[in-house]
Amino acid sequence: MRRIYDWHTEEFRGEIAQVPRTYSVIGNMNEHQVVIGETTFGGRTELVNPEGIIDYGNLKYVALERARTAREAIQIMTDLVAQYGYGSSGESFSIGDPNEVWIMELIGKGPGRKGAVWVAKRVPDGYVSAHANHARITTFPKNDRENVLFHPEVISFAREMGFFSGKDSDFSFSDVYAPLDFARLFCCEARVWAFFRQLDPAMDEYFSYVVGKTKRRMPLWIKPVKKVDVRDFKRLMRDQYEGTPFDVMQNMAAGPFGSKLRLPPLTFTVDGVEYAQPRPIATQQTGFSFVAQMRNWLPNHVGGINWFGVDDAISTLYIPFYAGITAIPWGFSFDNGSILRYSSTSAFWIFNKVANFAYARWSLIFPEIQKVQQEWENGFHRLIPAIDQAALALPEDEARAFLTHFSISQADAALNAWSRLFEFVLVKFLDGAVMMTDENGRFLQNQHGIPLSSQVLRPGYPEEFLRKMIENNQNFRVLTQEELDNRR
Repeated sequence: MRRIYDWHTEEFRGEIAQVPRTYSVIGNMNEHQVVIGETTFGGRTELVNPEGIIDYGNLKYVALERARTAREAIQIMTDLVAQYGYGSSGESFSIGDPNEVWIMELIGKGPGRKGAVWVAKRVPDGYVSAHANHARITTFPKNDRENVLFHPEVISFAREMGFFSGKDSDFSFSDVYAPLDFARLFCCEARVWAFFRQLDPAMDEYFSYVVGKTKRRMPLWIKPVKKVDVRDFKRLMRDQYEGTPFDVMQNMAAGPFGSKLRLPPLTFTVDGVEYAQPRPIATQQTGFSFVAQMRNWLPNHVGGINWFGVDDAISTLYIPFYAGITAIPWGFSFDNGSILRYSSTSAFWIFNKVANFAYARWSLIFPEIQKVQQEWENGFHRLIPAIDQAALALPEDEARAFLTHFSISQADAALNAWSRLFEFVLVKFLDGAVMMTDENGRFLQNQHGIPLSSQVLRPGYPEEFLRKMIENNQNFRVLTQEELDNRR
């Protein structure tokens, strides 16, 4: 038997039958290059079954332990909840392998009822899909088993519960099981729009939809105007709504230095009126994010790369972890610190130190982070082709050892670099000043380590912010000498 512990509380939920063989899992990718990601959409609260043994976290990781393809993962996941009960709210899953990518959306049947109702659609080759904490599958064909899978009761159950009474052809999973409200438009669907619009500028027309002025929903997937690669997806994961009315670094809450930090909650009420703050794709409270690369022309242990980063995507570093590795670096171990337990060697805390120091003076400090980030990620991409070829020349066991050494050594070196980056920005931007450096990044100082006064900048606040300070009468105007001489 396999014991199941709640993904969030770690409380014991129950046991499920173990299988004869399981596969190694590196983050959200297994040794067969099967990848599962998710976003919680919640949906109808009355459909949560607290007695269900399988919660959403265990559902994806148990499937990764057992599946060799995306389709097999879908079968395993839906069989598990049917047999043992589903204990979470509504969930959207991205499920991929080297040949296919699927979107599956699933929600339980309520207290005392095992199983879940669900729909899965295959993303067509050459297209890109996205979901961000809201169910996005609407209508679907009922007779295309090659590209659409669904629970046989997904419509009849909705009728039984009184959620739907129309024609089967008009049934929309999202509209029935997760009705839209403004928060889901503005804080969830808008993130999908931000993603899509950078792949096809024509998607800008849906701005009116995400601000609640029109009803026509965005498509589940789009065809990009040009091919995208791993680097494009890393860039998209770091989006802050730049170039749109939602740009989080361009409004009052950004402060004088364009900070991307937004203090929760996302909504607030003033004088009885509720307001919402934009939520970008990259948010500061991110635990981890990843970009999965699955290559069907290579053996699985070489073909799969999980580009993994902790903390805020905009300031993290996506480090390559091959699917075939057999160990992980100490900096990324669950035993090394936690969100509530600081560890100076934990990747989570190393990246958080840099990001949290930068938030207050973002426009000044982020360029320093971005410079190091690009140097490292460009270096990784230069290395990968040679690492692939070297691994292909070795027997599989030796190749796995080689790839393990590569992934761990690169991760260790990257964490050391980020620790040095924190030391650098702490010194350079100490106490509101900016310590100047030479072309090699060395601080300009005398023999005693004291910065040269001529090389210490005190940039103060941007003029636009100074004008706001004056308008709000937050500072006294400096009197001229003549005005002082004419005092009574």
